[in-house]
Amino acid sequence: MQLIIISISLVLFFIYAALILYYAISWSQIPTYGKRTKPNEKRETLLSIIIPARNEAQNIKACLDSICNQSYPKELYEVIVVDDHSTDNTAAIIKQYQNVKLITLSEYAGKGLNSYKKKAIEIAIAQSKGELIITTDADCIVPPNWLQTAASFYQQTNAAFIAMPVSINCSSSFIEIFQALDFMTLQGITGASVYKKVHSMCNGANLAYTKKAFEQANGFKGIDNIASGDDMLLMHKIYKQQPDKVFFLKSKEVIVQTTPVKTVKEFFYQRIRWASKADKYDDKRIFAVLLLVYLFNALLLILPVIGTVKNYQFNLFRFWLSLAILKTIIELIFLFPVAKFFDKQRLLWLFPLAQPFHILYTVIAGWLGKFGSYRWKERKVR
Repeated sequence: MQLIIISISLVLFFIYAALILYYAISWSQIPTYGKRTKPNEKRETLLSIIIPARNEAQNIKACLDSICNQSYPKELYEVIVVDDHSTDNTAAIIKQYQNVKLITLSEYAGKGLNSYKKKAIEIAIAQSKGELIITTDADCIVPPNWLQTAASFYQQTNAAFIAMPVSINCSSSFIEIFQALDFMTLQGITGASVYKKVHSMCNGANLAYTKKAFEQANGFKGIDNIASGDDMLLMHKIYKQQPDKVFFLKSKEVIVQTTPVKTVKEFFYQRIRWASKADKYDDKRIFAVLLLVYLFNALLLILPVIGTVKNYQFNLFRFWLSLAILKTIIELIFLFPVAKFFDKQRLLWLFPLAQPFHILYTVIAGWLGKFGSYRWKERKVR
C-alpha cells in the first residue's frame, strides 16, 4: 500500500511538473506586442466598451475616469454600463458622465436569472454600435493606451477573440498578496495556453471579441443557465468556429488593474464561483488540466494524514515535504518571468509561505464548486 501511494504521488508530480514547465516555455515564446500602431495605420475601428455593474458605487467612478481618458479617439469608442439591480447609488454616478450610456437591466430582465452578468452583456451588445466589443469590470482601472493597443492588435491580426492580461492591485495584507500571486499564476497559464492553443482560458475583466464572432457563436445560448462563464465558455464557443483567430495580447499597455476581495470568506466565494463551471467546459482539455491540478493538490493535502493513520515506517511527512518543496521550485521557475511582466517580482518572497494555503483552498474550493453553493453580489448561487 505504501509503495502504491508513493508511486501514484510521483506519477502525478512528474505530469504536473512537465505541465508547469511547458507553460513556462510557452509564456517565454509569446511575442510582446510593443508597437501600438504601424506608421500608416488608420485608427478607424469603432469600439464598444461594456461594463456590467452591481453595487459598485465605490469603484465605478475610477473605472469610468480611466476609460474616458484614453489615447484612442473619443469619436471611435462608446462606453455602455449595465446596472444590474444595484441597491446603492451606482446608477446616479454613471449618469454624471454624458458620454457613457446607462442600461438598466431591470427594464429588460427581472429577478430569478442564474446569470445576470451574461444577460447584461447580451443586452448591451444588442444595443452596441462597435465592430469590436471590449469588456471589463466596474472595479477595474485601465491604462491610457488600452484601447489604442487593443484596436491596433485587432487590425493587424484580424482577431475574432483577444484575451488580455489582468493584474490584482494589492495592499500589504496577506490575503491580498495571496490573491495577487494566485491570480498572476492563472494569468501566466492563460497567456501560455492561448498562445499554444492547448486550451481556452481568459478573464472577463479584460476581453475583446468582434460583434460578428459573438453573433456567429449564438452568443451565450446554451451556456446562459450557468452562473459563471461569460468569459471562458464564450471563448471556447468562438474558438470552435475560428481557432486561428483567438489570441492573447501580451503587452503592458493593456494590463487592467482589478481590486482584490478583502476577506477570506469573500475570497472563497469568488474561487468557488470560478470552480463551479469546471465541469461545464465544452473544452475537455482544460477539464483534464483542472482535474490533474485538483488531484495533485488533494494528494498533498492527505499524504501527511495517511502517514499518521497508517503509521508507516517510511516517513510520509518527509516525502510530502519533498514534493511540496519541488512543487514550489517548479512553480517559481514559471512565475518569475510572469511576475517580471506584471512588475510584481517583489511579491515572490511570499510565494513559498503561501503554498500550504494554496493547496488547502484549491481542494476546498474545487469540492464546493461542484457540490456546494455560494453568495456573490448579495445573491445565493448554486
